[in-house]
Amino acid sequence: MASSAMETCISEDVHMQVDIEKNAQDVRSQWVLNAPEPPSPWRVVADSVRKTISHYQLKFSSLKDQPCTTLLLSLLQVIFPILAWGRNYTATKFRKDLLAGLTIASLCIPQSIGYATLANLDPQYGLYTSVVPPLIYAVMGTSRYSNWSCGRGFSAVILNDRESSRPCCRSSGLYKADFACYSLCWLGFLVDFLSHAAIVGFVAGAAIVIGLQQLKGLLGITHFTTKTDIVSVMKAVWEAVHNPWNPRNFILGFSFLIFILTTRFLGKRKKKLFWLASISPLLSVILSTLIVFLTRADKNGVKIVKRVKGGLNPSSIHQLDFDNPYIGEVARIGLVVAVVALAESIAVGRSFASIKGYQLDGNKEMMSIGFTNIIGSFTSCYVATGSFSRTAVNYAAGCETLVSNIVMAITVLLSLQFLTKLLYYTPTAILASVILSALPGLIDITEAYKIWKIDKLDFLACTGAFFGVLFASVEIGLLVAVLISFSKIILISIRPGTETLGKLPGTDLFCDVYQYPMAVKIPGVMIIRVKSALLCFANANFVRERIIKWVTEEESEDDKGNSRDTIQLVILDTSNLVNIDTSGISSLEELHKSLSSHGKQLAIANPRWQVIHKLKVSNFVGKIGGRVFLTVEEAVGCKSVG
Repeated sequence: MASSAMETCISEDVHMQVDIEKNAQDVRSQWVLNAPEPPSPWRVVADSVRKTISHYQLKFSSLKDQPCTTLLLSLLQVIFPILAWGRNYTATKFRKDLLAGLTIASLCIPQSIGYATLANLDPQYGLYTSVVPPLIYAVMGTSRYSNWSCGRGFSAVILNDRESSRPCCRSSGLYKADFACYSLCWLGFLVDFLSHAAIVGFVAGAAIVIGLQQLKGLLGITHFTTKTDIVSVMKAVWEAVHNPWNPRNFILGFSFLIFILTTRFLGKRKKKLFWLASISPLLSVILSTLIVFLTRADKNGVKIVKRVKGGLNPSSIHQLDFDNPYIGEVARIGLVVAVVALAESIAVGRSFASIKGYQLDGNKEMMSIGFTNIIGSFTSCYVATGSFSRTAVNYAAGCETLVSNIVMAITVLLSLQFLTKLLYYTPTAILASVILSALPGLIDITEAYKIWKIDKLDFLACTGAFFGVLFASVEIGLLVAVLISFSKIILISIRPGTETLGKLPGTDLFCDVYQYPMAVKIPGVMIIRVKSALLCFANANFVRERIIKWVTEEESEDDKGNSRDTIQLVILDTSNLVNIDTSGISSLEELHKSLSSHGKQLAIANPRWQVIHKLKVSNFVGKIGGRVFLTVEEAVGCKSVG
């Protein structure tokens, strides 16, 4: 009798506990179903505008009672950051910046002459680009260590321009017009569409193209192709070496190339000798010029630079020609240059900012890059950008601020004013050697292998950019890389992954059964999670068909002919799903009808705010009997309760 009463009491306690748990689940489900209505798109936009306006109102209100001079100074500090950090500038910092500026000037002078020659421009244009742009960036830029001048990659792009040297420089202003559009409209975020993998492949391909172009100077070839693809260049080299040529150019250039690479190797092995690697290009130019002058090697077939026009940067405003028949060609090349220059400059700035623990102002950086190139185009400069190699030298030399750019610019300006006559006998083979010595660091095989190991589609973008540059042109390589990157995004969007979940023993967690083989599937229940942030017209049918296929396969016979458990409940974990459109809702309705026709139920677990709102508005929640739960665990519990 006592035993029977005890069993009755235990049974009542169990039923009571089940009721309490069921009531708790119902309450939590109501939390999901009775969530407040999410803000409409118009309200989101309005709130964003209001916050932006209130932010500036707060700024202006704090300055309202300030005198006009203070207001003017604040405005100038926003436009010219040098006025802000310059107030705390010290003599100690200047000593470090002076040394760093002189060091990078010794590297910049020979490189600038070489890159101008690479772009099919007169040598002085490279030096012009190392004067005005660094000065403008020094007063407007926010990256403390970035060094600005002409770049090897963009010199190769400009080489594709079929115009002569002067028209190419004249149309240079249109290149800067692209920078103006990007900067003034604050469209710099577009550079984020250039993936890291694409840039790795693009830069490696450009390095090889640039290296092949230097064979003209290294071998002393007079007639050489203006094309940059590897087939045309190798064909030109093959034809040149089968004609009479002077080996003195190669011997001179190759000897100093070995010298520069050796000093670079020593600089890496012994950090205290970094200055040796920095001055080796300038030292090579000086020594080779002396050798040619003293031996009169130019009379014996050694190609020399000859005249380098000296003096201050002349104005080039009058050279802007918008009626030029090549205007479309230049605009196309300018667009490529603008995108890649922005990407490289910001990447360089962010790299060293992360090392020193300070933040770059993205908008100010875009504005400074744009105005640097716009003003440069009015002073006979061609495209300027932040150089990674010279920035690294600048950092290693102990640079503290952008004053090092000012020191470098003044040094180059003095060289233009007083030393250009000394460059008359500089052999072109040395300029080729200086450029070739800078190329090995651009071909990052280790990074390419890392990309291959991590993501095969990223590696495809990398190789697409590489071979596009190598066998077609710089623009084609860039276009191929961007198209592959976009294709990857589209593929992931229209073919999102789905995974079957099981319960990890001893926990309340439900995880992918393939990632966690120890996860246990719940008998009679299939739990599926969609790995996509959006269920929309592009992927809805694919997801629905995949779920139906998995349910069918789960119920089919196994390899031994044994029938498997019948699926009674399909739970859709929507924790990854941020939003859904009408096509997505229609596909869920079709899924529900298909499952219901086979005696199966559909439940939704952990829906996000926008998702549950749209499911309620479309009356989908009512169609599935209100089976919407806060967690997968509670959704599984509804089967046992049912």
